[in-house]
Amino acid sequence: MYRITEIALPLDGQEQELRALAAKRLHVEPERVCALSLVKKSVDARKKNDVRFICTVECEVSGPKPRVKDPRVKACEPVVYQLPEFRPLQSRPVIAGAGPAGLFAALILAQAGQRPILIERGADVDARTQQVERFWRSGVLDSNTNVQFGEGGAGAFSDGKLNTGIKDPRMHKVLQEFVNAGAPREICWEALPHVGTDRLCEVVKNLRASIISLGGEVWFHTCLTDLRISDGVLKAVQLNGGQWLDTNCLILAVGHSARDTFRWLNQAGIPMEQKAFSLGARIEHLQAEIDRAQYGGFAGHPALGAAPYKLAVHLENGRGVYTFCMCPGGQVVAAASEEGRVVTNGMSYYARDGINANAALLVGIGPADFDSEHPLAGMFLQEKIEEQAFRVAGGGYRAPVQRVGDFMQRRVSTSFGAVLPTYRPGVAFASLDAILPQEVAGAMRQGLLKMNARLRGFAHPDALLTGPETRSSSPVRFLRGADCQSLGCRGLYPCGEGAGWAGGITSAAVDGIRCAEAVLRNA
Repeated sequence: MYRITEIALPLDGQEQELRALAAKRLHVEPERVCALSLVKKSVDARKKNDVRFICTVECEVSGPKPRVKDPRVKACEPVVYQLPEFRPLQSRPVIAGAGPAGLFAALILAQAGQRPILIERGADVDARTQQVERFWRSGVLDSNTNVQFGEGGAGAFSDGKLNTGIKDPRMHKVLQEFVNAGAPREICWEALPHVGTDRLCEVVKNLRASIISLGGEVWFHTCLTDLRISDGVLKAVQLNGGQWLDTNCLILAVGHSARDTFRWLNQAGIPMEQKAFSLGARIEHLQAEIDRAQYGGFAGHPALGAAPYKLAVHLENGRGVYTFCMCPGGQVVAAASEEGRVVTNGMSYYARDGINANAALLVGIGPADFDSEHPLAGMFLQEKIEEQAFRVAGGGYRAPVQRVGDFMQRRVSTSFGAVLPTYRPGVAFASLDAILPQEVAGAMRQGLLKMNARLRGFAHPDALLTGPETRSSSPVRFLRGADCQSLGCRGLYPCGEGAGWAGGITSAAVDGIRCAEAVLRNA
């Protein structure tokens, strides 16, 4: 099999043309190219007068082996995922948290015949969707079922992005399982794959059905509340403050917002440390303006869809400012999970056909900014900012909003311009300087100017900043060894984004697989 990279394809080109282009690169007749599959497809918009796709394909060649001295053509082997060798577990494994890390950990253990029990403090994804919509409409919050908690995890109400910076062969397994569960097949080759919140919910349900069909169980409205540990070894877990379940294996995949869990685990002596994370706000532009800035005269071409962007700059003081979780044609959403605290996130549906584009505009911070050596100091800072945002916006989970032009001039906005807010249940004009640390707000201003030089119109005065964005990643990391077990408790496997070992849907899913494999190896 051969992998061929850097094949240029016009926007109106048909994917069957790839066979002829691959044959040309291999110096063989097109009819000799067989079993061709698209591996990667990205947009090359460096020349605004010649926007095109750049493709990577894999194929086989019949007949004599081609002789090619082209660095863009390499022999390759198909990726096939295999479970590690293992012995049956002594007790049924328990997975806490039904986000991507927990779902994939449970799926792997179910495929290995180990009948896992997956517990989730929130509701199933259908009931969760109804509750989230109720919150966005009325401002009535359920602290156990919301944008952060419930089947699918925080990623269920996002853009369903599956791109990641990690290089791990388990990625192929993750994408294939998503496709098997109903995700569109193009996620296997798109350079920036996404499923969309609407379709991701169906995928999550199908993953659950697969786990159950293989002998696993999924328990909703079930919260992990304590551990029984003897001589440094896990013996049982407590559920909902009452029932004890005997097990010597717990995969802890509770997500980055399980602050109550973080607190009692810290008090129980489970080793953890401060971790750098990011703070900022959501920035909204008109999607049509982003399309024009990215694609020039090709904006609106049906093969392109809504344009994404990804920006990062380094300031003279050493801080980094970057965009994160960009949602083309999406909306800013209320992502609170606790009473009296406001936090934002972004999401898109699969069609990405909303009027606005949004992304997190974030500034990296670290332990030096926390003013405390407590392991949860970063979490305490998050809580302080979210509480202040709630107060400044006047309660009711309204979010503070400010036009970029006013933010740059340090004045409270009094009206909207061309860009209208998408956040529900509502917004209130306020100064983000009253919410965010001074060094964060200052870095955002510098970052906006630098980013505007890279993406025309990014710092447009009518663009909107809605804040705060505090939960881009976990503020804590649970210490674990090479075997993925906690350094303070054998049988406890801190996993995924909440444990500080992943960031985003796919890397969390990969870490879930990694921890499940470790459970099998350590049996």
